[in-house]
Amino acid sequence: MSAGKRKAVYVIIDGVEKHFLQDVHPKTIFDIAQRGNFGRAYCGGEIGTPNQTITISAVGYTNILTGTWMNKHHVVSNSNIQTNYHYWNIFRIAKEQSSPVSTAVFSSWTDNVTKLVGVGHPDNANLKVDYVYDGYDLDSIRFPKKPEDRQIYDIDSTVCHQAAQCIKDEAPDVSWVYLWYTDDAAHLHGFGDCYRDYLLREDRQLQKIWEAVQYREKKYGEEWMVIITTDHGRDLLGYDHGGQSETERNIWLTTNVKDVNSHFQSADLSQVDINPTICRWMGFHVDPNVAWEQEGIPFIGDVDIDHLRLLRFENKVKLSWESYLPNAPVTIYASATNHFKDGGKDSWIEVGKTEAGKGYCWVDLSRLEKSKFYKFTVVAPHNHLSRWYVLR
Repeated sequence: MSAGKRKAVYVIIDGVEKHFLQDVHPKTIFDIAQRGNFGRAYCGGEIGTPNQTITISAVGYTNILTGTWMNKHHVVSNSNIQTNYHYWNIFRIAKEQSSPVSTAVFSSWTDNVTKLVGVGHPDNANLKVDYVYDGYDLDSIRFPKKPEDRQIYDIDSTVCHQAAQCIKDEAPDVSWVYLWYTDDAAHLHGFGDCYRDYLLREDRQLQKIWEAVQYREKKYGEEWMVIITTDHGRDLLGYDHGGQSETERNIWLTTNVKDVNSHFQSADLSQVDINPTICRWMGFHVDPNVAWEQEGIPFIGDVDIDHLRLLRFENKVKLSWESYLPNAPVTIYASATNHFKDGGKDSWIEVGKTEAGKGYCWVDLSRLEKSKFYKFTVVAPHNHLSRWYVLR
């Protein structure tokens, strides 16, 4: 019997630090993990590099949406958002496919749709999302303010209900569900009973979505990927986030998919891996100019290389990586321009070839146009690794 049509839904539960999650052990999240996998991941980019990223909410959502860090998508705060839509998000990629792909966003925060996904924005090809459930945070009649902003939890409950119903009835091909109140509870009370209580409440709401997915799988033979994650961790007391401490960077991924690759269990698993993973699951074609800007790695299917690092010595840069398939051929490309960020194309120059198992390649910068900025892409048969390098 052939596999059914593939679908994907990912859920962001705001501000749930990994160790706290494991201590509380919410039933639905870990039921999904029991069927598939649970992994430790990181947010915040790579410390001390151009992609180091603030560990706050809108930034984290956009890391996941685009498979890039803050230095590229340019969302740097929760307000005054100026998204660079040239770094395509998962919904733009879906709509650029040759065959129709249906999409959905179920969100407690309206800016997710209007500013981050960029629905209808002219700089985002007037992107259309087929099923949009949002605007609840602006509806003070239906959701009047409550003490400690607990109307946000009511909104989360509505979002989960709408998501479950839409998945059951319409089964969009790619969906994002966003739940908010766990972050508010932690900001108010830190790591404590209130935070624990609302994490468990959100988990019970998630059960509706999980049941809808299982209904579709059983009745229609569809093959669903479910990913549950968070946008950032928290400081040591749980009240705040935004920095680069271990607990603020410490996040997690759970998925119902059993067959994950070695990258999923590596220390390099991060939130930017979700976009390319969904693309691979769905069989999406991604324009190489877009793909080479992404910094995530699919955590399903074959991967050849991982853990790219750059080190400068005089006028040379050493690119090093780890290999999963030592005999895989690797080609290294470099560009001294960054026209892509403005909607243009960059001139990529081949600067080296080797085998993955060698683990490194030296690049002589004198072979390239003189610049204070370079970007590199290491391309293997099953995945690529990309990084910026800025001279100081």
